Amino acid sequence: MIGARPVNLLVTGRPGSGKTTVIERVVASLPNGAATGFFTREMRDRGTRRGFMMQTLDGRTAVLADVGGEGPQIGRYRVRIRELETVGVPALALRRGVRLVVVDEIGKMECLSERFCNAVRQALDSATPVLGTIAREAGGFIATVRRRADVTIVEVTVANRDELPATILAALEAARPRDRR
Repeated sequence: MIGARPVNLLVTGRPGSGKTTVIERVVASLPNGAATGFFTREMRDRGTRRGFMMQTLDGRTAVLADVGGEGPQIGRYRVRIRELETVGVPALALRRGVRLVVVDEIGKMECLSERFCNAVRQALDSATPVLGTIAREAGGFIATVRRRADVTIVEVTVANRDELPATILAALEAARPRDRR
C-alpha cells in the first residue's frame, strides 16, 4: 500500500527460491547506512546444513540455531534465543538516517522470542518501511503479520526472482516521503 502508511514488503516462497537473495540485492542498491536489520545464512559442514547464522547489516554475527545445541527445538535444530535477542533484535531498532528495516526472516525459530516479535511489531508500526522474508504458512505471530493491512506479501518464484529487486526498489522509492517545498 502506498500513501500515508509505509510500504512493508515481505517476500515468501519455497525454500531455495531466492528470498534472501532478492532482499540482499535491494539492500546492495541502497546507500551505506540506509538500512538496518539482519540476514539469516545457512551454516554447512561438508555439504550438510548444520544450522543458521544471523548476520546484521553492520557486520555482527551470531548462531540462530544449530544441530546439537541447546534451546527450544524446531525440527532438528535447537534455537539460540539469547543470541537472537542480543544480536538480531537490536539490529531491528531504528536510528537516525535509516530508511529501511530488513528482517530475514519472520519464521518459526525467530518467533520463539517474544522480544523478536515485539521488535518486528514496532518496526512494522513505525514510519520506516520494512522489507523481510516470512514463512509461507504458520499460525500465531506469523499469521498475524501476514494479515496486517499495511503488509504486502510477494511470492518469490524462479520466474520472477530476477526482476523482483527492481520492482521492490521502485515500490520503496514511490512510497518515500518527498520534500514539500
